Amino acid sequence: MNLEEFSFIESIRQPSYKQPSLIKGIGDDAAVIRNSSQDLVTAVDTFAEGIHFLPSTMTPFDIGYKALAANISDLAAMGATPAFYLVSIAISKNWTTADVQEIFKGMRAIGNSFNMDLIGGDTISSESLVLSVTVMGYVNKDKARYRNSAKPGDVVFATGTLGDSQAGLHLLFNPEELCADRSYFVKRHQQPSPRVLFAEKLSVLQRVTLNDISDGIASEANEIAEASQVDIHLNYEQLPVHSGMKAFNVELKDKWILSGGEDFELLGTVSPDAWAYVKDSAAATGTEIKEIGSVSQCKDIKPSVRLLKNNNEMILQKSGYNHFK
Repeated sequence: MNLEEFSFIESIRQPSYKQPSLIKGIGDDAAVIRNSSQDLVTAVDTFAEGIHFLPSTMTPFDIGYKALAANISDLAAMGATPAFYLVSIAISKNWTTADVQEIFKGMRAIGNSFNMDLIGGDTISSESLVLSVTVMGYVNKDKARYRNSAKPGDVVFATGTLGDSQAGLHLLFNPEELCADRSYFVKRHQQPSPRVLFAEKLSVLQRVTLNDISDGIASEANEIAEASQVDIHLNYEQLPVHSGMKAFNVELKDKWILSGGEDFELLGTVSPDAWAYVKDSAAATGTEIKEIGSVSQCKDIKPSVRLLKNNNEMILQKSGYNHFK
């Protein structure tokens, strides 16, 4: 790839910016933001070729779209409104200038849907493509949503449907496999939909716990249980599942639903008194939502997630992708 850094930076510079709090964007040593009325929320994720994506299953546009979508989902889980993103990209010789431009087009496509501004980043050469995205968003003071706020008696809920992304990846790896909902599952893998509007709608609530489902509901539920020092009870029959999942064998389906990850839905808990408002907020934003369990006081020394399946209760351990295993 023949890429000149400064001309490339010029090619991705926005002609104008959408966020009024931005004082200085691309074009100097750093961006400048001014906002004193809200709290700033920031998150970063890194996506590496061969680990998070393969050129055979993701177009360059999809890679950019999904990389930013995953970060936006983190902001949604904090109750924050997306505002800015920065991109550092390490590029190998196997990627053309057109490919890299498509990656940024993918990010721009989903970023524009949330009025986000690209305000900086970095480019280097590398042996393989590595994309690191930093996002920033705003939340009203003292309204950021944390994992440690779940309380006994809470309703546990999940948005969307679970396991879709891994079903889509499976179909991409097995193109000969018949599935009437192939296009739906593949799109759920390549271009996920962060639940920002739904999370924003909950800003009036004093307390709601949110966690984005990036590593699978088994992992995310355990994170909430550990942070809040409570037990979480999930009912397998109540977990939201797309009707197309019946096309797959039971073992794969169960694995994807509990531990698949990359659905970027939201898992949450809220008091029973606020549950009706949460459901109304979901309806108002076109978000599927379902009650899937409850929260209780911790029975043992260590908090746990207990899954009821076929009238049998089992401890649901953390599972899903782990980079260091």
